[in-house]
Amino acid sequence: MTQLRARIGYSERTEKRPFFYANAHEKDFVPLAPEEVTIHDARGRDCSLDLEGFTLVEHQSAVADLTDLDAVRREHSGEIATLLTSLTGCDHVAMAPMGILRFSERQGVNAAHDNSHPARFVHVDMAKEAAAAMRDKAAPKGETVVRSAQYNVWRVLSDPPQDVPLGLCDYTSLEPDDLIDCEAIFDPLDGSPEWGFPNYLLAHNPAHRWFYYSDMHPGEALVFKTSESDPSRAQLMPHGAFDNPLAGSDAPARISLEMRGTAYWFG
Repeated sequence: MTQLRARIGYSERTEKRPFFYANAHEKDFVPLAPEEVTIHDARGRDCSLDLEGFTLVEHQSAVADLTDLDAVRREHSGEIATLLTSLTGCDHVAMAPMGILRFSERQGVNAAHDNSHPARFVHVDMAKEAAAAMRDKAAPKGETVVRSAQYNVWRVLSDPPQDVPLGLCDYTSLEPDDLIDCEAIFDPLDGSPEWGFPNYLLAHNPAHRWFYYSDMHPGEALVFKTSESDPSRAQLMPHGAFDNPLAGSDAPARISLEMRGTAYWFG
């Protein structure tokens, strides 16, 4: 298994509660304390959603242009629901229909797209209590839910190698005290009211094990856990973007798409 060394965007603890914006990052209060770590290439490794918290799957979309967010909402959302059902064996998937496009800063287009910056600080998509409330709210009516879990389905739309890949912290290497409470604030570019929810940043722990998938391409998807009701399974996945030291200056600038879905198992 190959590996590389890169700086990961850890945060330090402060008396003031951190917060970050989807767009106006000049307003962020994220006390960064980056650390250079070893990041292993997970290709060829048998990683699972319920142990390490992530896995890579082959997946082709019938949508010709996945940067077309209207087509993503109409067609690709259903494709991802089918993928998550097959992958997890759940009975139902409630999708967040809107996809999130992100672009390497080298593209120079972030200001024109909502929530499009690669997250340079390690974070978890939603804090445990807030995620549990969201899972409960979206649960199908009239069914007895015995388990629920949220997933992020992340794919690149650009050719390999990625200049800014996604790093993943193996859940089994995480300690509860490594998580730092923070607030995620969404400030839509269309002028809609701001809204937010509790989230986590990550404090450095030398026991953390970091992974990424080299040379990802559009015919595959990285699926990772963002919340879980079963305490015996991986609960969440700290993740963050990093600069790939193996990608030359002529490497394609990353374009990626994220889709979110909540899976339910019935009794």
